[in-house]
Amino acid sequence: MIEAFTDVADVVRRFDEHDHLLDVGSATAFYLATTLGRPLLLEGEPGVGKTTAAKTLAAVLGAPLVRLQCYEGLTANEALYDWNYQRQLLSIRLAESRGTDISEADLFTDDFLIDRPILHCVRYRGEIPPVLLIDEIDRADDEFEALLLEFLGEAAVTVPELGTFVAQTPPIVVLTSNRSRDLHDALRRRCLYHWIDFPEPARAVAIVRRTVPGATAALIDQATRFVSQARGLDLDKPPGISETIDWLAALVALGVADLVADEASAGLSALAKTPDDRIVVHEAFTEFAGGLSTA
Repeated sequence: MIEAFTDVADVVRRFDEHDHLLDVGSATAFYLATTLGRPLLLEGEPGVGKTTAAKTLAAVLGAPLVRLQCYEGLTANEALYDWNYQRQLLSIRLAESRGTDISEADLFTDDFLIDRPILHCVRYRGEIPPVLLIDEIDRADDEFEALLLEFLGEAAVTVPELGTFVAQTPPIVVLTSNRSRDLHDALRRRCLYHWIDFPEPARAVAIVRRTVPGATAALIDQATRFVSQARGLDLDKPPGISETIDWLAALVALGVADLVADEASAGLSALAKTPDDRIVVHEAFTEFAGGLSTA
C-alpha cells in the first residue's frame, strides 16, 4: 500500500530526502491531493519545476510514473484507449478461411483493447497506484480537455463497445500547464489548484547548491541574483530554475568560479534561448558583471 503523508511537514521532509526542495505552498498542494484523492493542476512559468515535482512525487511514494505528454492534435486513441486493428483484421481473415461467422461484437472485446496511458492507470492492479502526469495540458486542443472530464471527476473511462471502467484505487493525477492558453472551467472544477512561482532568492540558492555541488558559493550567489534580475527584462522566455541550473553547470564545466571571470559570459546560451533574448541578456550580464568587478 501507498505510504501516505502524515502532514505538510512530512511532504517537505520526504521530498528533501529525494533532493527536491519544496516550498510550503507546493507541499500543501501535494498533501491535499494525495489525502483527498483529487487531481492536482499545477500552473506556472516554464522552468519553475512543475514536471520535476510530479516526477519526484512518484519517487517519494514509490509509485510507478505514467507520463502523458500533451501536444496539439492529441486524441483519445493516443491518450485513453485504442483498438488493435491489425489483430481484428487477422481474426476476420482467419474466420473467413475457416468458413465461420464473426460479428462486430466479436471484434470489440477486451482481447482487442489497447490501454493507452489513462486507461492503463484506471485498470492498474498493482499494490501502489500510479502517479499519472498529464504534462503541459495547455498544449493540447480544447476538445481534448472534454475527453478528460469523466476520468478527472470519476476516475473512470467509458469505452462505448465495452462499458465503463472504474479504477479500483484511483491514480494520483498531476496536470501541468504553462498557461499558453486558458483551460476550461469544467476541467478546473475537477482539480485542486496550485500556482508555482519562481523561487525566492534564498530558496533558489539552496536548490542550485544542492543540484550543482561543484559551483562555488560566490558563483551561486551571483548567478541566482543575475537570473532574478534577468526575469525583469523584456524577454521572450524568462529563465526559470532549470535554466539557472543549466547555466551554473555550464560555468562549472568551463572552470568559472565567479561571474567576474572573462569566461563567464560564454555560458549565457543556457539562459537565453532566442536571438533577441541573447542580445538583451548579454547586455544585462555585461553591466551586472561590471558592477561586480568594481564593487
